[in-house]
Amino acid sequence: MRVIFSGGGTGGHIYPALALIQRLQERQLADDILYVGTQRGLESRIVPQKQIAFKAIELQGFKRSLSLDNVKTVELFLKSVHTAKKMIRDFKPDVVVGTGGYVSSAVLYAAARLHIPTIINEQNSVAGVTNRFLGHFVDRISIAFPDVAAQFPKQKVVLTGNPRAQQVANMQPSDRLSDYHLTADQPTLLIFGGSRGAEKINQAFIEAVPALNQKPYQVLFVSGRVHFDKIKAALADQKVNANISVQPYINDMPQILPEVAVILGRAGATSLSEITALGIPSILVPSPYVTNDHQTKNAKSLVNQQAAKMITEAELNGQTLVKTADDMMTDAALRQSMAANAKKLGVPDAADRFIEVMQALISD
Repeated sequence: MRVIFSGGGTGGHIYPALALIQRLQERQLADDILYVGTQRGLESRIVPQKQIAFKAIELQGFKRSLSLDNVKTVELFLKSVHTAKKMIRDFKPDVVVGTGGYVSSAVLYAAARLHIPTIINEQNSVAGVTNRFLGHFVDRISIAFPDVAAQFPKQKVVLTGNPRAQQVANMQPSDRLSDYHLTADQPTLLIFGGSRGAEKINQAFIEAVPALNQKPYQVLFVSGRVHFDKIKAALADQKVNANISVQPYINDMPQILPEVAVILGRAGATSLSEITALGIPSILVPSPYVTNDHQTKNAKSLVNQQAAKMITEAELNGQTLVKTADDMMTDAALRQSMAANAKKLGVPDAADRFIEVMQALISD
């Protein structure tokens, strides 16, 4: 099939699309792929690195307060719809897929107006602004959290999970911990605030180091590159025992996950799709800086099923980090129960489910 993908701005919008493209290629279903994004978004760097055809349109998001910039946003949207229509006519896709971010608004709207089959993927438990807008026009709406279904027209919604989950579902331990001077015979707590790190999580870790030094479990702490020098300076006068490994960044983070007993981190949609696909217990610290506080709602979806514990950012400090970590890391039975509950929430065939929806739309 010929497919146009559009999504961008953040990795959470890009990686589900890349997961789908990879699965289409594995199943030899991709006759031709075009990815449409913006030059300013991460997609302009990430997508071409995957040898995927990429084209850019100029677009920007709405300001949440009254602003003259919103007049420009409308003008750019109308112009980009015209540009997107030309791309669509030239490429002649069988289906157009949107994975979020304002860039997908123009592309999916244009496709719908041209009567091309359209499907969007909403990865979070609260619908984003772009997907709420597109929900009125597209043919199908793929969701990862059942809670978000009520925010869309009922007849369009299908639960597929996040396509990213299928990329990690079958990963096995591969002794990657040894690369970070840790061993496979001790349970490992991964503390990771996302690709750029999270300052409050980093601060809590620094406070927790004296206590973590004494624990019968290992800690792999990933600060984010932009924070690493500050972390090194803060730890310069502290003893850091061999059971703690401090790293700026791990390029292939999913490869580490099968060797981790518990993850402490944010509650972004991609992260949760990975840890539920693998069945990993988690301590979630939702970012309070995201639209509609959707990470808190994402986290509660796991907490309510006893697959995770949650610490709000306001509650997070060295003491609460250590106490919550101890509760899980020293109780293998609890971890096993939470792991089973997490696995029940995972969708290990999410990409294949999504592809089924694409195929059904094309055949209609």
